Amino acid sequence: MAQILLKNFAARAKAVLGRSRIFDLRALEVGQIDGCVVLRGSVDSFYHKQLAQELVKMHMGGVEVINEIDVDYSRDRSVDDCDWLW
Repeated sequence: MAQILLKNFAARAKAVLGRSRIFDLRALEVGQIDGCVVLRGSVDSFYHKQLAQELVKMHMGGVEVINEIDVDYSRDRSVDDCDWLW
């Protein structure tokens, strides 16, 4: 029973990130370890790393979130990634 609930938590967390306007958050992996939701993947700023964690925590009602997201400051951002600026 607990395993089913944890899978639901991971699916709910993935759905929360999937609604984000930030592509990096939508692309993150969501898993579970011992009753905790685990976030993995790569983003290009510490702000996005923290935002992913806080979005999940806010919608998960007390479930512990383990943030294993890497910040890759050297990622090359193309002009297409900045379309919204124009």
